[in-house]
Amino acid sequence: MLAGGLLLAGLTPGVSHACACGCGVFEVGTSSLFPDSAGGRVWFETDFMDQYLNWHATQIASAANNDDKIIRTHFYTLGAQYMFSHNWGVMAEIPYWERTFKTTDDAGAIQKFTHSALGDVRIEGMYTGFSEDMSTGILFGLKVPSGDYTYPNFDRDTEIGTGSTDLLLGGYHQGILPFTLMDRSFGWFTQGNFQQEFWTRDHYQPGKEIDAALGGYYNIGAVGFLKEIAPLLSLLASRRWEDEGSAANTPDSGYTRLLIAAGGEIKIAAARLYVDAELPIFQNVNGNQLTAPVLFKTILSYDF
Repeated sequence: MLAGGLLLAGLTPGVSHACACGCGVFEVGTSSLFPDSAGGRVWFETDFMDQYLNWHATQIASAANNDDKIIRTHFYTLGAQYMFSHNWGVMAEIPYWERTFKTTDDAGAIQKFTHSALGDVRIEGMYTGFSEDMSTGILFGLKVPSGDYTYPNFDRDTEIGTGSTDLLLGGYHQGILPFTLMDRSFGWFTQGNFQQEFWTRDHYQPGKEIDAALGGYYNIGAVGFLKEIAPLLSLLASRRWEDEGSAANTPDSGYTRLLIAAGGEIKIAAARLYVDAELPIFQNVNGNQLTAPVLFKTILSYDF
């Protein structure tokens, strides 16, 4: 599953169809987690999306065209990374989801289901030895099928886990723009992640996905007891291909979207707090899918 703002749903009222969510967009657009020295970092991330707008192609559509009415998800992630040296490190993320799902049953009544469970764990290696300042890095690893994909009231593409083992590839670069404001420079970054399943179970194959970000920030510096204050603005893009298999709802899966995110970071000693709000500015979805009008992300991290 991905981290993003789209859940896929059915076309005909009164018939149960599957739904799929994209949350991979939460994995990009956060330069504060890029390593800058040897050592470790731990963080706790909370993300939220409330998907209740039915979308068809590039515009909002009638809710009557979609059996599914609401998919509301709180994502909680415990993450850690450790750089053994200037060049090499590892990273792991353990997610836990709380999901509420409202859909229409065969009799036309609205049913509500709530489920919480461990999600699919991500384990990645990191290489940052391209430059002395560690400004460029690549990531490679796996998403393992640790998440629950058997809850009876969810379809396979609404489940918290996908049941698949996925290949993860990613990279980033950050730098400084050639102009200043009040003797302080603007920073910028770009980041991209690719996810592709290579082992699946029970006739469901989640679509591969690419998520990317391009952003800029301005470090105001120390203000009072705050060591740093840095507002940030970024563009986020996602491309998800269709799900496949007899347990998938292929016609109502897959999308392209562009979001703009505004947020910022503050630092106190070795701790950082990052927050942003992400607004879709373009969406093109297959079939009818539930979308969220805004997504929220918060990360509290600590360096050691």
